[in-house]
Formats: sequence, C-alpha cells, structure tokens
Amino acid sequence: MNQLLLKLEDHFEEMVIIRRYLHEHPEVSHEEVHTPAYIANFHRELGLEVREYVGGRGVVATLRGTKPGKTVALRADFDALAIQELNDVPYKSKNDGVMHACGHDGHTATLLVLAKVLVGMQDQLSGNIVFIHQHAEELAPGGALAMIEDGCLDGVDVIFGTHLWAPTPLGEVLVKDGAIMAAADRFEIVIQGKGGHGAEPQHSVDAIVVGAHFVTQVQTIISRRIAPLQSGVVTIGQFEAINPFNVIADTVKIQGTVRALDEQVRRQIKEEIELLLKATCLGMHATYSYEYFDGYPPVVNHEEQTKFIAKVAEQTSGVEKVTECPPFMIGEDYGYYMQHIPGTFFFTGAKDPQWETVYPHHHAKFNFDERAMLIAAKVLGQAALDFLEND
Repeated sequence: MNQLLLKLEDHFEEMVIIRRYLHEHPEVSHEEVHTPAYIANFHRELGLEVREYVGGRGVVATLRGTKPGKTVALRADFDALAIQELNDVPYKSKNDGVMHACGHDGHTATLLVLAKVLVGMQDQLSGNIVFIHQHAEELAPGGALAMIEDGCLDGVDVIFGTHLWAPTPLGEVLVKDGAIMAAADRFEIVIQGKGGHGAEPQHSVDAIVVGAHFVTQVQTIISRRIAPLQSGVVTIGQFEAINPFNVIADTVKIQGTVRALDEQVRRQIKEEIELLLKATCLGMHATYSYEYFDGYPPVVNHEEQTKFIAKVAEQTSGVEKVTECPPFMIGEDYGYYMQHIPGTFFFTGAKDPQWETVYPHHHAKFNFDERAMLIAAKVLGQAALDFLEND
C-alpha cells in the first residue's frame, strides 16, 4: 500500500471526529457561518493559501507543490437541511430543526483530512491541488455558480468530486460517463377560476376541477410527448386551495419539479407544461399564471476523466467493486463546474452491511457508514496524485 493510503488510514479517526463535530453543528444553505470559518481555519493551520467568502460563503484552499505542473481541484459541499433529526446517536444535531441529512458533513471531513495528509507530501507534488468547499448545494441558486464566477476554477485543469451514497453498499464505487444526474427545475402555477356557492356550480368556474384535470393530464407529457428512450420526470408536489367545504374555489396554487438528463428534453417539458395548462384553462373558462425556474443543469461527466477515476478506484484498497450505474434523476449543482473544465463526479457506497434498514438521503434518520469517507479520500487523493504525476 502506498504512502497516501497508509497515511489516510492513520488519520481515519480524526476524519470521524471532524465529521461528528460538523454533524452536531449543521447550518442550512446560504446561512452557513460557523462551518466555513471552521474549514478556513483548518486549512490555514495547515499552511495553505486560503480564500474565504468565495461566491458568498465558499472556501477555497490551495496546496502548491514544490515543482511546476498542472492544477487539480477536489470539491466538497458543506450545507445541511431544514430537517429535525430523529437519530439517537451521541453526535446528534444540536441545532433545532437543522440536520446533515445528505452526508455533506462527511464530504467536508473527507476533504479536510485528505488535505492534511497531502500537505505532508507537498515536496513530492508537481503542480497544485485546489480544495473547493462549496456552500448551498441543497438550495438553488446554489453555491457552485457563484463560486465559479468568483474565480474558484481559475487556473484549474480538471475537477473531481464524489457523493457518499447510503443506498449503495460500502466498498462499491459508482461511475457513469455522460449524464449521471439530472437537471432539477421548479415551476409555480396559479389557476384563476370564479368562486361561488357549492350548491350552484353553474354560476362558477371551479379552480379545483380545472387544476385536477391539469394534474391528471400533465403526466401525458412524459408518456406521450417525450420519446420513449429519453428520460424525464414531472412531479406535482403541492396543490393548494384553502377553502370552506361548501364553497367552490376560485384559486388553486400548484407547484412541482421537472427532471431531465438532456437539455432539449428539459426545454420541451417546460414548453409542453404551458401548452397543456393553456388548453385546459381555455377549455374550462379559467385563466392562469405560470412561472418556471431553471434549477441546476444535468451533471454530465467527461469520458476521459470518468475512465480515469474508474481505473484509480479499481486499484484502491477498500474498493471491492466499481460499477457503471444508470443515471439518477436527482439534482446537483456540481454540473456547473464541468461546463467550464473537464471532470467527473462519482458515488462512493456508504451502506453499512449490518444495517437492516437504510434510510434515504434527506430523511430525518439518515446516516451512513463512516468508513466510506476513508474510501472516498483514498480515491480522490490518488486521483489527484496520479493526474499530477502522469501529466
């Protein structure tokens, strides 16, 4: 086993301590204060160049090798979610209503300890390693785009990132060339009818009935307007009409999300929703307003970098299996980085083999096998070293 992997194993306990500390002190997107300060101070004590408040609340630390070469970036996010934690663990969240329910505490601990180990190998580095700690991944507009605009990728040649993934067994790494995660958009609709007495529908335009017709028909966009070999999701997550039981509603508010792996499909779904909404309202004598909010783009991995990370993972201790996975319809703003430079994003299995129940990401009882952090650090660290050495 090489020097990097041995040193990471020696520092695994520290990785766990950091992760649990961050887990106890979560902060939601765009409101992170303590977490970025902790990250910046950690890197500063290592002697790295540190930039704070990048794109708002992001932190960028740079490790410069003693020899010239290219620059590789490694990214981790650090925001939490507005969820009340229900886990009974010693490191349970101390912030009421806020929880690290997606593993970002683990991502951060992984990158911090990896930086510490790599600093000890600085004299062997030909080139630079940039550690990108991103805020606000969970809430659009997210932190990636703002950090890019603020220069976090300046001079960077390639970027690698991973997500600890609780549904996948520990020891398995998931890779995928091309689109691995979907675009994630949001829309808001208001249907305006004409309210009235529940006993006299002939004098009214029932906004609930209009909305119900729309909700029922909107799934035909996926089943009948999108090509069968393409992928798309339209989900209605909110349907609201606050009304007495015997009154015909004049207004309905509808909110939903659109997911797509292809930009053309994404745009088609957006247009088809309004066409269907317009036709439904016209035929039922209602009016509407429609707002569509572009979220994160698809995460589209680059072929060369994906093959590279798969090869690194296959040769990494602790990795038992490297699998080419199907794309996920969840969203991630990591896709913005790869619109600017080559890179790849992969999943590191984090399911404890002893668990009978695995709670999904964003669940109040979410947790992950902390040994996955060590595997993630090994793959990311070795990828960085191999890229710089082989360039």
